Amino acid sequence: MTATPALDLPALVRDRATRVVVTCGSGGVGKTTTAAAIALLGAESGRRTVVLTIDPARRLAQSMGLVELDNTPREVAGLEGAAAGRLFAMMLDMKRTFDDVVVEHATPERAEQILANPFYQSLSSSFAGTQEYMAMEKLGQLAAMNEWDLIVVDTPPSRSALDFLDAPQRLGRFLDGRMIRIITAPARAGGRTGLRVVTVGIGMFAKVFSRVLGSDLISDLSAFVSALESMFGGFRQRAEQTYELLKTPGTSFVVVASPEPDALREASYFVERLSAERMPLAGVVINRTRRTAAVPGAPALPAARAEVALAQLHGDEPAARLAAMALRVHCEVATAAEHDARMAERFRTAHPDVPLVGVPALPADVHDLDGLRRIGELLTPS
Repeated sequence: MTATPALDLPALVRDRATRVVVTCGSGGVGKTTTAAAIALLGAESGRRTVVLTIDPARRLAQSMGLVELDNTPREVAGLEGAAAGRLFAMMLDMKRTFDDVVVEHATPERAEQILANPFYQSLSSSFAGTQEYMAMEKLGQLAAMNEWDLIVVDTPPSRSALDFLDAPQRLGRFLDGRMIRIITAPARAGGRTGLRVVTVGIGMFAKVFSRVLGSDLISDLSAFVSALESMFGGFRQRAEQTYELLKTPGTSFVVVASPEPDALREASYFVERLSAERMPLAGVVINRTRRTAAVPGAPALPAARAEVALAQLHGDEPAARLAAMALRVHCEVATAAEHDARMAERFRTAHPDVPLVGVPALPADVHDLDGLRRIGELLTPS
């Protein structure tokens, strides 16, 4: 097998130099559970830890014994160990985070104008890319508070998990783009009279654009962008500061996958993207790997047939059926374990320098702190 460095996540989060851990991966691979287990490891080693999920699913709250999560850190009870610190959990509320940014960085009059604007209300709730940008804002806020020894970020599933890396550039392209300049020109030119002047100036395109969207929508968007312009420099500056935070040695990215081709392809994408962005990758967790201590499963079915024949020879039909069933189960488990080992080895071969740890599949879903502790134990390389 390819010699691959081992990923020791307990050692990573107990290291006081580690300040931020970002987990990313495709959906359904146990990423949220892994993030919660990492946070619990940090807290029970004596660190004041907060875990932020951007995934709207409620699994994080359930696993930590909380009824629900919101935009405010909620403390998790039941930590163990003499050196235990404190653990808090929260879930990103995109609109509330955006509202808080507006209130904090605009004058009361300007904030009221922005919050009441119909275009802002739509943008802050559902506009593509807003979630990732607000995740950037929230991470920046948590880091700036200097209240946390360790911040663990659980990102949305699939490739959108890394979209927040592009948030500063996308926001800039949105507000600096030609379309926005055309739309906001009426406000700069003086209301509806300006709209007519600009429409004549830019020709048929603007006439069609105005007719399709309507002058009211254009007016709302123009007013929103004009009001936001005074805050734009702050938006961009904070996003760029958080982007730089993600590149510092105190930050580590952890990619989570399962031993399936699609999930490992996504993991490869994350590894390559993080390398291209020069982001500090701690390593990859291959979750829910199936293992067996028995010999490989190829001889299992022939053995089952031989056992059945032997039992039938002695006239023991119930024993024959039981033996065949047991050996078939062994065959299925061994074949699945061979598949998972083969998938992991393929990933190791493609990324020989990336630290790796495999976490065996558990017999039941994780739904409490004891389950998270068990995951934490398994995140230590054997």
